[in-house]
Amino acid sequence: MLKLGEKGAIPQRDKQTYAIAPHIPCGVVTPDLLRKLADIAEKYDAQAIKITGASRIAIVGLKEEDIDSVWEELGMDKGAAVGLCVRSIRACPGNRFCSIGKKDALGMGMKLDEAYHGYELPGKFKIAVSGCKLSCSEPWVRDIGLIGEAEGWRLVTGGNVGASPRIANELMTGLDDTQAMEAVKKVVAFYQANAKKGERLGKMIDRMGIEPLKEAVS
Repeated sequence: MLKLGEKGAIPQRDKQTYAIAPHIPCGVVTPDLLRKLADIAEKYDAQAIKITGASRIAIVGLKEEDIDSVWEELGMDKGAAVGLCVRSIRACPGNRFCSIGKKDALGMGMKLDEAYHGYELPGKFKIAVSGCKLSCSEPWVRDIGLIGEAEGWRLVTGGNVGASPRIANELMTGLDDTQAMEAVKKVVAFYQANAKKGERLGKMIDRMGIEPLKEAVS
């Protein structure tokens, strides 16, 4: 029998109810999915439906005995909301929709989500893709950030928010889509090989310096 954590159930403050956060790649939903989420939340008397910072839609305040039924009716994968893994890939609308977007942030975000969502690593890990330098998806405070520019993607690494916020280090510029995916792959591999358990990428960079990572990615 799966434990509650393995079922994607997140304990709430009242210590009696749980939240679940289905996986919604880059926060893109359809009208039918929104209706399904609303109908199920209503059916099981959820306390709230919350859009999360990771662009997921959490159903909050579920009873323990209803969790299995909710997941079965949703028919969706669990979002990696907890654990030592790639928890989320955020993306802005990019040039598919935004008038000032320089690159296809949604397309790149979907590729990264398919490759890395839930991927186990030494510590929690977050990725963001922005279609222009305004950085609406906050790539400068994510473990890996891609920023769209006219000349290509700018890759930054080691950012995070939290008790000790850190702005990311710039690694590379002028990358096409293939080069950007390969560079991300090298950053992830270097982090996996060199980080201590629970150590964020930024902390690893502070400990080792940025040059070893630059050499590994170049």
